[in-house]
Parts: sequence; structure tokens; C-alpha cells
Amino acid sequence: MKLTTMTQVTLDGVMQGNGGASDDRRNGFERGGWARGKGDDGTRAFITRTYQRAEAFLFGRRTYELFADSWGSVDRMRAHPIGVALDEAPKYVASTTLTAPRWGDTTVLRGDLVAAVGELKARPGGELQVHGSGALTRWLLGNDLVDELTLIVVPVILGQGARLFPETGPDLALDLVESRVDSNGVSVQVYRPDGRPRYATA
Repeated sequence: MKLTTMTQVTLDGVMQGNGGASDDRRNGFERGGWARGKGDDGTRAFITRTYQRAEAFLFGRRTYELFADSWGSVDRMRAHPIGVALDEAPKYVASTTLTAPRWGDTTVLRGDLVAAVGELKARPGGELQVHGSGALTRWLLGNDLVDELTLIVVPVILGQGARLFPETGPDLALDLVESRVDSNGVSVQVYRPDGRPRYATA
């Protein structure tokens, strides 16, 4: 399977609390819900189609529990095509603390995560998708396990909140394979990792 990620981010790279005011208030964050209703019909359709083509989903624990409490539990969300796609596909969670996942067809990955994800990627099929899950996405990129990275960039600057890419970390070159901007100014950018960047020499 091809491992792909999809993340909503602001122009200053924040991914925290995109869905609602109460989603994620860690570290005093109080500017939640910045992505809600921002994309146009085309962007929403693109996101839905992405979920629908997933062979399986991989989550970090925090995002898994957020999704389980929404897409996996709220009737109107479960009936949405995204909820149906999530419910019908196998779900994997990278966690050392989750012991009793309450969403059907969920497997907790423990131990050697590189080997576990590598085994999933080696299986035949379409996409193993990661949505949100910032810490997991950074870890996957750092271990060269991501095949494709989709950023949905909302035209807002928050000035606070957890960023997808920290101030310091590993470097990575990206090859742009698709880009479009919707009628609301939300951009969709699809990249493939392309090794390490080249830097100017003296």
C-alpha cells in the first residue's frame, strides 16, 4: 500500500484545533475551528473522495480518539460518506497507551513501529492514509515512510498553536505533483518526498 497523509494547516503552519473550539485546547490554545466551512464544494468533494479511496487508515492516538468520538459515534457523521469509509476500512493506531480501542476493526500497533508500518505498506492494495495526527506524520516523514503528502492550506494566520513542522527538525525536499486553489482561497498541494534539499555552498 502507498502511505499518504492529509493535513489541514494555516499559512503559519498550525494544525491544532482545526475543526472546533473544543477540539484541542492544549497549551492554552483558544483559536479552534479555523478550518470549519472554509473550503468550497470542490475542496470538500476532494477530501471526501480521498477518504473513499483508502484501503486502510493509520492514526496517532489523539486523532484516533477524536475521530472515534465523532465520525465513529455521531449518527449524522457516521452516515456521511467519510464516516462510511472510515467505518468500513481497517484502522491502525500507533500508541503505547491505548489498550481498549472502541471503534470496530481497529488494531493497535506497538513495539517496532517502523517494522509494523513497513509491513502494512508491503501489503497489496491502494492507500494507507493518515489524517491529522501531527506527531505521527512528523515521525513517518522522519523515517522516510511517507509516499505522498497532501496539505490543505487555509488562508489564515493564527499566531499560536501546534505546527505540523516544528521550528527545528529534519530537512526534506518535496516534489509538487498537484496544486489548485479553490474559490475561497483554500489551496490543495500534493507533494512526494524527494530526498534531502540541496543547499548553496560558499
